[in-house]
Amino acid sequence: MFLKFLLRRILYVIPMLLITTLIVYSFILLIPGDPALTLLGENATPEKIAQLRQQLGLDQSIISQYFDWLINALKGDLGRSVFTGQYVHEAVIERLAVTFQLVVVAMIISIFGGMFFAITSTFFPNSWIDYVSRFFGTLGTALPNFWLAMLLILFFSLHLGWVPATGFTSITENPFEFFKGILLPAISLGAVGTAQITRHLRSSLMEVMSADYVRTAYSKGVNRWQAILKHGIQNAMLPVVTTIGILFGHLLGATVVIETVFAIPGIGQLAVNSVLQHDFTMLQGVVLIMIVMVILINFITDIVYALLDPRIEY
Repeated sequence: MFLKFLLRRILYVIPMLLITTLIVYSFILLIPGDPALTLLGENATPEKIAQLRQQLGLDQSIISQYFDWLINALKGDLGRSVFTGQYVHEAVIERLAVTFQLVVVAMIISIFGGMFFAITSTFFPNSWIDYVSRFFGTLGTALPNFWLAMLLILFFSLHLGWVPATGFTSITENPFEFFKGILLPAISLGAVGTAQITRHLRSSLMEVMSADYVRTAYSKGVNRWQAILKHGIQNAMLPVVTTIGILFGHLLGATVVIETVFAIPGIGQLAVNSVLQHDFTMLQGVVLIMIVMVILINFITDIVYALLDPRIEY
């Protein structure tokens, strides 16, 4: 039965991937600006512009351009950058390694921070700790991440000088400098996730802790802390798993802003530069990789959810 469920999810992913890439590809081509005109300059003649557009395939219909691009993408060829001539897949893989490190640290902060606030809030219900946790849960959702990023830079980098304001060092090069440089971007990126997990997990825990089987555990001498760890966490994690899956896509998209603020050479900054330079080939490759990663994470989330909850019908 599980294999049947798995096959159904795979068959669902394929058309979803095709539809989303077609929509995004079409919108990218509708961005104002002409790559041919940008390359040749304002003084270029219409004949040269038309010739270059034909070489780049920009004179074809959107559907024709999309299917040509899709066929090449399935072969592993995402094309070359219009401006640098670099292979798109090489540039994306290089930048993706940077973004992946940032997103992983932000996810760790979101998950452990959210679990800490939710568990302490459940352990001390209606106390000042509970109110503080709920306050930060609301505040983290309401604060724009770019505004929080600038506040963190202003205080911890410019005022205290504890961590650098911009730049990035890979964890494989210097772990200490990596954590110093990644701390503020990861907190800015993971604040929303921490707030979401706090709210969802606290709500689930409060519901589980009022269930009959937990009351039975109390009658057998189990204290509140043991009840939360043995009964509450496992049964309350299902909504959190869904939240984590959705959160990954949100964090990946938010890197566009955070990497720009902190001057981190990741895939988000590459997307911004591609838009500014009208480098549609590079932008299409970046968007494709982001779409594939988000759909893949959602697919994994569905599988994990089904494994955690046997009540789900395969």
